Amino acid sequence: MDKGLTRMSRLLALSGVASIVFGLTVLVWPGISLISLTFLFGAFAFVYGSLAVGSGLYLLAHRSTEWVPYIAGGVAGIIVGVITYLHPGFTDLTLVYVVASWAFVIGIFEIVAAFDMWGTLPGAAWLGLAGVTSVVFGIAVAFRPGAGMLAILWMVALYGILAGVTRLVAAYRIHQFHGDVKTVAAALRPTQA
Repeated sequence: MDKGLTRMSRLLALSGVASIVFGLTVLVWPGISLISLTFLFGAFAFVYGSLAVGSGLYLLAHRSTEWVPYIAGGVAGIIVGVITYLHPGFTDLTLVYVVASWAFVIGIFEIVAAFDMWGTLPGAAWLGLAGVTSVVFGIAVAFRPGAGMLAILWMVALYGILAGVTRLVAAYRIHQFHGDVKTVAAALRPTQA
């Protein structure tokens, strides 16, 4: 459990940092070309997916039942990342729908993971909030694809930053819980006289 909580909080923090970096890059560089945005999004989806699969495999190796949403969401991210690199010539509308679909799928899996962790880890609510943010973003983008590319870029940037912050808070809460567990475990160890 000690290694599992450490690894889970680290991978969640890394995905949060990746999300914030992606959001800030798009926000600071609004004149980014569509091809550059496609590659940037593809790299983000692939890295996030790889980290999620890593978390899921670790949970599976330790016979935890919470591995399914991590593996499924991670595989979705890897597939979207690979598709964006194999076909970078997507039209604006296609890229918008790919981003919206990916955010929606990831959000659903994060919500499922949060329910699985509910009552077990204190960061579950934050992970659920990240999932809700992803679902709302995916729906908003899917229903308003005709909005200007600059508006889509701002939405993508804000989504990346908000989702990243909530993931970082969840990672911090899990890390904090891990420290509390270690303190309690150390206090319960018998002392040798």
